[in-house]
Amino acid sequence: MRPKQTLLLGLVLLVPVLAFLFLKTFGTNHYALPTYLPDRVDSTQVGGGWQRDTVFHQLADFRLPSQSGRIVTEQDLKQGLYVASFFFATCPGACPRVNSQLMRVQEKFRHEPRVKLVSFTVDPEHDSVAVLSRYAEQYGAIAGKWFFLTGNKADLFRIATEEFRLPAPTGAGPGLVHSQNLYLVDKDQRVRGIYDGMKPKEIQRLITEMSILLYTYDHDKPRS
Repeated sequence: MRPKQTLLLGLVLLVPVLAFLFLKTFGTNHYALPTYLPDRVDSTQVGGGWQRDTVFHQLADFRLPSQSGRIVTEQDLKQGLYVASFFFATCPGACPRVNSQLMRVQEKFRHEPRVKLVSFTVDPEHDSVAVLSRYAEQYGAIAGKWFFLTGNKADLFRIATEEFRLPAPTGAGPGLVHSQNLYLVDKDQRVRGIYDGMKPKEIQRLITEMSILLYTYDHDKPRS
Protein backbone atom coordinates (compact mmCIF):
# COMPACT_ATOMS: atom_id res chain seq x y z
CA MET A 1 0.00 0.00 0.00
CA ARG A 2 1.31 3.45 -0.92
CA PRO A 3 2.18 5.94 1.86
CA LYS A 4 -0.63 8.32 0.83
CA GLN A 5 -3.17 5.51 0.84
CA THR A 6 -1.95 4.34 4.24
CA LEU A 7 -2.25 7.88 5.64
CA LEU A 8 -5.75 8.30 4.21
CA LEU A 9 -6.91 4.98 5.65
CA GLY A 10 -5.47 5.91 9.04
CA LEU A 11 -7.32 9.24 9.02
CA VAL A 12 -10.60 7.55 8.05
CA LEU A 13 -10.29 5.08 10.91
CA LEU A 14 -9.27 7.82 13.36
CA VAL A 15 -12.23 10.15 12.71
CA PRO A 16 -14.90 8.19 14.65
CA VAL A 17 -12.52 7.66 17.56
CA LEU A 18 -11.72 11.38 17.78
CA ALA A 19 -15.42 12.22 17.51
CA PHE A 20 -16.20 9.92 20.43
CA LEU A 21 -13.37 11.36 22.55
CA PHE A 22 -14.55 14.89 21.81
CA LEU A 23 -18.09 14.05 22.85
CA LYS A 24 -16.87 12.27 25.96
CA THR A 25 -14.57 15.11 27.04
CA PHE A 26 -16.36 18.28 25.95
CA GLY A 27 -19.89 17.43 24.93
CA THR A 28 -22.77 18.38 27.14
CA ASN A 29 -25.30 16.84 24.75
CA HIS A 30 -24.30 13.22 24.17
CA TYR A 31 -24.45 11.78 20.68
CA ALA A 32 -27.53 9.56 20.49
CA LEU A 33 -27.33 6.40 18.45
CA PRO A 34 -30.25 5.81 16.08
CA THR A 35 -32.72 2.99 16.62
CA TYR A 36 -33.52 0.56 13.82
CA LEU A 37 -36.38 -1.75 12.80
CA PRO A 38 -39.50 0.42 13.24
CA ASP A 39 -42.75 -1.42 14.05
CA ARG A 40 -45.37 1.30 13.75
CA VAL A 41 -46.15 4.98 14.25
CA ASP A 42 -48.35 5.96 17.19
CA SER A 43 -50.18 9.26 17.58
CA THR A 44 -50.37 10.90 21.02
CA GLN A 45 -52.35 14.02 21.90
CA VAL A 46 -50.05 16.69 23.37
CA GLY A 47 -51.28 20.21 24.22
CA GLY A 48 -54.31 20.02 22.01
CA GLY A 49 -52.36 18.64 19.06
CA TRP A 50 -51.30 15.23 17.85
CA GLN A 51 -47.69 14.08 18.05
CA ARG A 52 -46.51 11.16 15.97
CA ASP A 53 -43.92 8.81 17.54
CA THR A 54 -42.20 5.85 15.95
CA VAL A 55 -42.34 2.64 17.98
CA PHE A 56 -39.28 0.49 17.34
CA HIS A 57 -39.15 -3.28 17.42
CA GLN A 58 -38.18 -4.90 20.72
CA LEU A 59 -36.55 -8.29 20.21
CA ALA A 60 -38.46 -11.21 21.68
CA ASP A 61 -36.95 -13.52 24.26
CA PHE A 62 -35.25 -16.70 23.12
CA ARG A 63 -33.90 -19.85 24.76
CA LEU A 64 -31.14 -21.66 22.84
CA PRO A 65 -28.18 -23.94 23.64
CA SER A 66 -24.67 -22.57 23.17
CA GLN A 67 -21.44 -24.29 22.16
CA SER A 68 -20.89 -25.40 25.78
CA GLY A 69 -24.37 -26.86 26.10
CA ARG A 70 -25.40 -24.01 28.41
CA ILE A 71 -28.85 -22.57 27.67
CA VAL A 72 -28.66 -18.87 26.80
CA THR A 73 -31.63 -16.51 26.97
CA GLU A 74 -32.22 -12.78 26.58
CA GLN A 75 -32.00 -12.54 30.37
CA ASP A 76 -28.28 -13.33 30.13
CA LEU A 77 -27.77 -10.29 27.87
CA LYS A 78 -29.92 -7.53 29.37
CA GLN A 79 -27.23 -6.05 31.65
CA GLY A 80 -25.42 -4.35 28.78
CA LEU A 81 -25.27 -4.80 25.03
CA TYR A 82 -24.49 -7.52 22.52
CA VAL A 83 -23.48 -7.92 18.90
CA ALA A 84 -25.63 -10.40 16.98
CA SER A 85 -24.57 -12.22 13.84
CA PHE A 86 -25.74 -15.12 11.66
CA PHE A 87 -23.50 -17.86 10.30
CA PHE A 88 -23.17 -21.56 9.55
CA ALA A 89 -20.12 -23.67 10.29
CA THR A 90 -19.67 -24.99 6.74
CA CYS A 91 -19.78 -21.49 5.22
CA PRO A 92 -16.55 -21.21 3.19
CA GLY A 93 -16.23 -17.47 2.59
CA ALA A 94 -18.12 -14.70 4.35
CA CYS A 95 -18.57 -16.35 7.78
CA PRO A 96 -14.85 -16.87 8.50
CA ARG A 97 -14.14 -13.28 7.47
CA VAL A 98 -16.93 -11.90 9.66
CA ASN A 99 -15.88 -14.05 12.62
CA SER A 100 -12.29 -12.87 12.23
CA GLN A 101 -13.56 -9.29 12.56
CA LEU A 102 -15.62 -10.29 15.60
CA MET A 103 -12.40 -11.51 17.20
CA ARG A 104 -11.28 -7.86 17.12
CA VAL A 105 -14.45 -6.81 18.92
CA GLN A 106 -14.05 -9.54 21.53
CA GLU A 107 -10.47 -8.51 22.21
CA LYS A 108 -11.36 -4.83 22.43
CA PHE A 109 -14.00 -5.51 25.10
CA ARG A 110 -12.36 -8.55 26.68
CA HIS A 111 -12.52 -7.00 30.16
CA GLU A 112 -15.96 -5.37 29.79
CA PRO A 113 -18.51 -7.82 31.26
CA ARG A 114 -21.48 -5.92 29.84
CA VAL A 115 -20.44 -6.74 26.26
CA LYS A 116 -21.38 -10.08 24.69
CA LEU A 117 -21.22 -11.56 21.19
CA VAL A 118 -24.08 -13.79 20.02
CA SER A 119 -23.78 -15.78 16.79
CA PHE A 120 -26.90 -17.65 15.64
CA THR A 121 -26.45 -20.60 13.32
CA VAL A 122 -28.78 -20.74 10.32
CA ASP A 123 -28.02 -24.43 9.74
CA PRO A 124 -28.92 -26.15 13.03
CA GLU A 125 -29.37 -29.54 11.36
CA HIS A 126 -25.59 -29.64 10.88
CA ASP A 127 -24.41 -27.23 13.58
CA SER A 128 -24.90 -29.30 16.72
CA VAL A 129 -23.50 -28.31 20.12
CA ALA A 130 -20.47 -30.54 19.46
CA VAL A 131 -19.83 -28.93 16.06
CA LEU A 132 -20.15 -25.43 17.50
CA SER A 133 -17.83 -26.29 20.37
CA ARG A 134 -15.04 -27.07 17.90
CA TYR A 135 -16.01 -24.11 15.72
CA ALA A 136 -15.88 -21.65 18.64
CA GLU A 137 -12.38 -22.86 19.53
CA GLN A 138 -11.16 -21.87 16.06
CA TYR A 139 -11.97 -18.24 16.84
CA GLY A 140 -10.85 -18.20 20.46
CA ALA A 141 -14.36 -17.58 21.78
CA ILE A 142 -14.18 -16.70 25.47
CA ALA A 143 -16.58 -18.73 27.62
CA GLY A 144 -19.49 -16.57 28.73
CA LYS A 145 -18.44 -13.81 26.33
CA TRP A 146 -19.06 -15.12 22.82
CA PHE A 147 -21.98 -17.50 22.38
CA PHE A 148 -22.49 -19.65 19.28
CA LEU A 149 -26.15 -20.71 19.43
CA THR A 150 -28.02 -23.58 17.83
CA GLY A 151 -31.41 -25.16 18.50
CA ASN A 152 -34.75 -25.75 16.83
CA LYS A 153 -34.74 -24.84 13.14
CA ALA A 154 -38.10 -23.05 13.29
CA ASP A 155 -37.00 -20.97 16.31
CA LEU A 156 -33.78 -19.85 14.62
CA PHE A 157 -35.64 -19.08 11.40
CA ARG A 158 -38.09 -16.92 13.36
CA ILE A 159 -35.28 -15.05 15.11
CA ALA A 160 -33.57 -14.33 11.80
CA THR A 161 -36.61 -13.29 9.76
CA GLU A 162 -39.09 -11.92 12.31
CA GLU A 163 -36.82 -10.43 14.96
CA PHE A 164 -33.83 -9.18 12.92
CA ARG A 165 -35.84 -8.85 9.69
CA LEU A 166 -33.48 -10.82 7.46
CA PRO A 167 -35.10 -11.68 4.12
CA ALA A 168 -36.61 -15.15 4.05
CA PRO A 169 -35.22 -17.51 1.39
CA THR A 170 -37.45 -18.43 -1.51
CA GLY A 171 -39.30 -21.72 -1.34
CA ALA A 172 -41.57 -23.33 1.23
CA GLY A 173 -40.56 -23.80 4.83
CA PRO A 174 -37.55 -22.65 6.85
CA GLY A 175 -34.27 -22.66 5.03
CA LEU A 176 -30.84 -21.08 5.23
CA VAL A 177 -30.95 -17.36 6.02
CA HIS A 178 -27.53 -15.82 5.64
CA SER A 179 -26.23 -12.31 6.23
CA GLN A 180 -22.86 -10.69 6.72
CA ASN A 181 -24.46 -7.92 8.77
CA LEU A 182 -23.76 -7.37 12.45
CA TYR A 183 -26.42 -5.97 14.78
CA LEU A 184 -25.78 -3.89 17.91
CA VAL A 185 -28.50 -4.65 20.48
CA ASP A 186 -28.97 -2.51 23.60
CA LYS A 187 -30.15 -3.49 27.09
CA ASP A 188 -33.74 -2.74 26.07
CA GLN A 189 -33.50 -5.37 23.32
CA ARG A 190 -33.60 -2.84 20.49
CA VAL A 191 -31.26 -2.71 17.50
CA ARG A 192 -29.07 0.42 17.66
CA GLY A 193 -26.69 -0.25 14.78
CA ILE A 194 -26.30 -2.38 11.64
CA TYR A 195 -22.84 -2.94 10.15
CA ASP A 196 -21.20 -4.79 7.28
CA GLY A 197 -19.16 -7.40 9.11
CA MET A 198 -16.69 -7.82 6.25
CA LYS A 199 -15.47 -4.21 6.20
CA PRO A 200 -12.79 -3.16 8.73
CA LYS A 201 -14.06 0.44 8.69
CA GLU A 202 -17.51 -0.78 9.65
CA ILE A 203 -16.03 -2.79 12.51
CA GLN A 204 -14.27 0.32 13.76
CA ARG A 205 -17.59 2.17 13.61
CA LEU A 206 -19.20 -0.68 15.56
CA ILE A 207 -16.49 -0.51 18.25
CA THR A 208 -16.89 3.27 18.52
CA GLU A 209 -20.67 3.10 18.80
CA MET A 210 -20.45 0.32 21.38
CA SER A 211 -18.21 2.61 23.44
CA ILE A 212 -20.70 5.45 23.07
CA LEU A 213 -23.57 3.25 24.21
CA LEU A 214 -21.61 2.04 27.24
CA TYR A 215 -20.74 5.66 28.04
CA THR A 216 -24.42 6.61 28.03
CA TYR A 217 -25.15 3.73 30.40
CA ASP A 218 -22.52 5.08 32.79
CA HIS A 219 -23.44 8.77 32.63
CA ASP A 220 -27.04 9.29 31.60
CA LYS A 221 -29.21 10.06 34.62
CA PRO A 222 -32.84 8.91 34.69
CA ARG A 223 -35.26 11.70 33.99
CA SER A 224 -37.44 12.75 36.92
